[in-house]
Amino acid sequence: MVTTNSKSYFREVEKSHRNYTSALRKARSRQSVMNLYWRHKRQHEALLKKHLRDEMTEIVQIKKKFK
Repeated sequence: MVTTNSKSYFREVEKSHRNYTSALRKARSRQSVMNLYWRHKRQHEALLKKHLRDEMTEIVQIKKKFK
């Protein structure tokens, strides 16, 4: 099921990847490519962590309805 939370997450990931691929094309050295990768990885992990936290909040709210 795709919720508004999921749509927002996918938009943020798509934006992150656009910026990443654009920056990769402009990179001038091997080190700058690796720095871009590590920065992108941290950003991606933070987005995923936030997304999963938001989903867990939704799950908890749904579970409360069953009690």
